[in-house]
Amino acid sequence: MGRTTSKWHFWKGMRDGAPFILVAAPFGMLFGVLATEAGFKLLETMTFTMSVFAGASQFTALQLMQESAPTIIVLISALAVTLRVAMYSASLAPYLGAAPLWQRACAAYLLVDQSYALSVSRFETHPDMTTSQRMAYFFGTTGLIAPIWYLGSLFGALMGSRIPEAWALDFAMPVAFLAMVAPMLRTLPHLIAALIASIVALLAVGIPFNLGLIVAGFCGMMAGAQAELVMGRRKGQT
Repeated sequence: MGRTTSKWHFWKGMRDGAPFILVAAPFGMLFGVLATEAGFKLLETMTFTMSVFAGASQFTALQLMQESAPTIIVLISALAVTLRVAMYSASLAPYLGAAPLWQRACAAYLLVDQSYALSVSRFETHPDMTTSQRMAYFFGTTGLIAPIWYLGSLFGALMGSRIPEAWALDFAMPVAFLAMVAPMLRTLPHLIAALIASIVALLAVGIPFNLGLIVAGFCGMMAGAQAELVMGRRKGQT
């Protein structure tokens, strides 16, 4: 079969996404461990991780529940963390919007930082791809990540506190985000958004229930959007 078939693009996506299993495995294990320590039963942990499939939101909700935060705060915080996925969806819509509804529904469930970062980069550099090829590549990017995430969560839940602290599973989250975000800071508005968000996050560290991170995220997005508007106006005047 030729290199332009949907099957080829699926396997290409799987190969590109393979390195992220080094993050998904310990990240999933960490969630399983923390969920067990928080009092979740095995069925509850797996239902949570398979129905949500959003690591950052799962950790946010779990931490707030451990801190006995009000349910409304837990929901709002988890939703706020996941709002970035709405921006991902808007960014991918021009590439995947023509796909069948059932495929778009599956893609919405599997849309995570890794699948977005890989897919949008691939689609931008290969504009000649068809919709079916793009969708095949997108699904390929999560072909290994999703199962490894589930298995990692299962292993962590079964092992619980028996996993040695020396394994340092909590390294996965910051490493994953740095690996994905750093290459995407390609324009001045991106850098401004990251800088403002970082500064606000440090200043708002004392806000209860980690809400300072949400405030920082909104400030970063507003700063980046404003920078794009200013740059656009300057280009229009030249």
